[in-house]
Amino acid sequence: MARKSVLSYDRGTLILHPPPRGSAWVPFATWDDRVERFRVRARDYARLLLALRADNVEIDDQARAFREVSFVPSFEMTPYEHQTEALRLWLQSGREGVIVLPTAAGKSYLAQLAMERTPRSTLILVPTKPLLSQWYAHMLSAFPDLNIGVLGGGDHDGIGPTDGPPIDLLISTYTSAAIHAEALGNRYALLIFDECHNLPTDFYRAIAELSIAPYRLGLTATPERADGRHEELATLIGPELYRRAPEELSGVALAEYETVQIKVHLSAAERSEYDSHIQRRDRFLRERGINFGGNGWMRFVQASAQSEEGRRAMIAHHKARALAFGAEAKLRVLATLLAEHYPTRAIIFTNDNQTVHIISEHFLLPAITHETPTKERHEILRRFREGSYHTVVTSRVLNEGIDVPNATIGIVLSGTASHREYVQRLGRLLRRGDDPNKKAILYEVIAEETTEEGTAKRRRGKPKPVYHVNPVEQEGFDWEEE
Repeated sequence: MARKSVLSYDRGTLILHPPPRGSAWVPFATWDDRVERFRVRARDYARLLLALRADNVEIDDQARAFREVSFVPSFEMTPYEHQTEALRLWLQSGREGVIVLPTAAGKSYLAQLAMERTPRSTLILVPTKPLLSQWYAHMLSAFPDLNIGVLGGGDHDGIGPTDGPPIDLLISTYTSAAIHAEALGNRYALLIFDECHNLPTDFYRAIAELSIAPYRLGLTATPERADGRHEELATLIGPELYRRAPEELSGVALAEYETVQIKVHLSAAERSEYDSHIQRRDRFLRERGINFGGNGWMRFVQASAQSEEGRRAMIAHHKARALAFGAEAKLRVLATLLAEHYPTRAIIFTNDNQTVHIISEHFLLPAITHETPTKERHEILRRFREGSYHTVVTSRVLNEGIDVPNATIGIVLSGTASHREYVQRLGRLLRRGDDPNKKAILYEVIAEETTEEGTAKRRRGKPKPVYHVNPVEQEGFDWEEE
């Protein structure tokens, strides 16, 4: 009687030996002369077993180290329609795919629902340490009876041998998981990628490529990347299954909102200095035949590093931007808006730390930048949540993912052309909290007849079609059937 072929996990890949009869395994396997065995990509684990099962080939699967876990929640909420629909499409597509929902639309609760419907050991990936703490607190509240580990931010759960009970749910930063991707690759059946647009990099993608996880869920508000690598998400996680924009959920899961654009004039002195800098920059661009758009900015960066005149042109560009970002008229408008909406909680957004500190000193406001120590940041947000602080000024550090206390007014004094940044800043205002009638306002204060006008137009972008794809129902992978 012929013995079964053995499938084993080896440092981020699979080894199949001896070769099984039949041909179903052939498209997945590559011969490795070093070990004289056939190797299979970890990512192909589920597809390989489904193909072998369809070909009636028996396999001794020694690769998987993930386990069955009962995710029994300590609390339940009635999901919104968009959460129910997104979950249905994800289950229907074989539990692989990306869900695009705006900030504050309940992505973490959707992930909780996915875990409850996929009772297997799970790994949650997050891009930052604040999000690591946030997800840990949420999961500990939802599943207090499970063994929940943390990898990153000084914690080292889930790697190496342990004498304690196995980890049911591990929450890790992308960086820590990428470092330990080979060790983690066969321990978790479900991977949940929060802010999954971070995944397609040469370093982070190893998390997905070296894992045999048959189930994968990507969550993001804005999957598109400037480098175009968001297209790799379909291979690393699965196809985009569902998308909703903030305006679609306004008044339903999110607060109603409006955006107001206010244009200010530069003073005579500011205008003269601004025009002088722009003329120097544009003269250099004309001489080098460089136009902004496409790869124009990269060409400018490269050309500016090759000559003294180029360096002066780049310095002029940044000085012009700084004048537009910090125009005196913006501070006057800011004072008016703060007085008009006091004591409603407000967040002031800028593009740079220098402007944050200027505003903080001028208006005596608490400030948060990437340089703010963790404990100080926590204390500022606590006081903001409790209402002893009514206004916070920040640069980009509150853009992504962090659970910012409920605010109603947002004032953007400067920013980049990134549509993601725009959506994330708007998302800081859209949590309804205890007020079902909340109406948020996002102000954009722009220096007229400066490059800011084009920047603001690009970051708003063209509205992307809102759709959901009905995936072709496919056979889901179930390791218990083998």
